[in-house]
Amino acid sequence: MLRPPFSERFDWEGELAVVIGRGGRAIRKEQAFDHVAGYACFNDITVRDWQRHTHQWTPGKNFPGTGALGPWLVTADEVPDVNALTLESRLNGEVMQHASLADLIFTIPTLIEYISRFTPLSPGDVIATGTPGGVGDRRDPPRYMKHGDVVEVEISGLGVLRNQIGTAA
Repeated sequence: MLRPPFSERFDWEGELAVVIGRGGRAIRKEQAFDHVAGYACFNDITVRDWQRHTHQWTPGKNFPGTGALGPWLVTADEVPDVNALTLESRLNGEVMQHASLADLIFTIPTLIEYISRFTPLSPGDVIATGTPGGVGDRRDPPRYMKHGDVVEVEISGLGVLRNQIGTAA
C-alpha cells in the first residue's frame, strides 16, 4: 500500500469484498446471492486529507496502490452464511476493528439490489461492503498509518490480507 508523500492521514478500512459471478440489472434482493461468485478481504485505504477536499469521497479513495484485495477468492458455495463471519483489522498486530459481518449497515442483497438499479453488474465486478467502526480517523486521538507499518484485514474463513505501508514516489 503506497501512502502519497503529501498525506499524513493514511487510514485503513477493513471490508468484505463481494465478487459478482453472474451479471444482471435490477436484481431483486431475493435473487442477489445467485449473482455472487465469492468473497474476499478488502482494505479500502483512504487518504483522509484528500477525502475531505469536496463533498464527494472520490479523491480520497482512488490513489494508486490503495485498494488491496485478497489474498484469494473464496467461492460462495464455500461460505454457507456470510453473516456468520467476523472481520478484524490489525495495525502492527494491534486490533483496530473487530465486528460481525451481520452488523453491516446494508446487507449484501440490499447492496446488490441498489447498485444493479443504477448500473448493470458484470462478472468480475467487486462490491466493497463498507467498514465497521475502528478506523484511524475516528479514534481519539486519530491514528494513521505510516511508512513501514503492517496492516492486516482478516475475515474468518476467507483469510488474512496483509500489506506493508510504503511511500509513493
